[in-house]
Amino acid sequence: MPDKPILLSIVVPVYNEELIIEELVRRMTAAAEQITSEYEIIFVNDGSKDSSLEKLKQACVNQSKLHYINFSRNFGHQIAISAGMDYAKGAAIVTIDGDLQDPPELIVDMVREWQNGYKVVYAKRHARKGETFFKRFTARAFYRILARMVSFEIPVDVGDFRLISRDVLEYLKQMKEYDKYIRGQIAWLGFKSTYVYFDRDERKFGKTNYPFKKMLKLAFNGITAFSDSPLKWATTLGFIVCAFSFLVGVYALLSYFVWHNAVRGWASLIISTTFLGGVQLLSIGIIGEYIARIISNVRQRPLYVVDATDETDKTDEESKEVGVK
Repeated sequence: MPDKPILLSIVVPVYNEELIIEELVRRMTAAAEQITSEYEIIFVNDGSKDSSLEKLKQACVNQSKLHYINFSRNFGHQIAISAGMDYAKGAAIVTIDGDLQDPPELIVDMVREWQNGYKVVYAKRHARKGETFFKRFTARAFYRILARMVSFEIPVDVGDFRLISRDVLEYLKQMKEYDKYIRGQIAWLGFKSTYVYFDRDERKFGKTNYPFKKMLKLAFNGITAFSDSPLKWATTLGFIVCAFSFLVGVYALLSYFVWHNAVRGWASLIISTTFLGGVQLLSIGIIGEYIARIISNVRQRPLYVVDATDETDKTDEESKEVGVK
């Protein structure tokens, strides 16, 4: 990576995007050139199974402002963003997905807001083209539920397309959680922020790399990382069930000794037993989610493993040339 001062770093996680790499590089470069000549674009290949890495290597050849980081395997979107930010040297750092649903041209407006004194600039979506009603509804509901569960203000209707200043990044690097939820981490820091608005384009090629399963995992990470409300809900539910069971017991005693109308059959017993069992399993599951997070962080394994970068590949090639000579 270059050692001279850099104004702007753009971090782009890439996973199976071979069909749009050329357009991605072209539009990212054009957007950066509109702002400054002192920039770098860091592509993070998150274990792509197609030819994304080869195309990134071709794009970075003889391009001192383009860089790539190649993971040893797929570590996940949030970790890919974290890795790119670890390598970034800019005074302002932009993160943007590599599927071109978020327009790189908006970075010009984001940098302008940063120059006006804002430490965090979010790209906020007016519309989400090409997405199903179910995905739009669940995303909207999740952000609003999470906003009510946490003790700090968290932005809604924003993704991972944002700009942060260097001092925000330095604090962010100190947050060593293994199960990353960067949107929440940045909001938790509480720096002065603003928004630029845009309409999100639909995906041009391929299918989304964030299916429902991954979205659900991200939602769990967001909730368990910044709120203990599920644990409180489990406790409250336990009290409610205990109260309900107590009332059922009183009713059974009154039916037998006072009204002489004892309940026949096992229906009530089975219903109450299964209900209590379900509540217990739910509570244990919630507690297990928090324990799993603790275990992941106690292990202190590396967040990601880098197989190669453009710099290491250049060094290897130079070493081979020297060996040949």
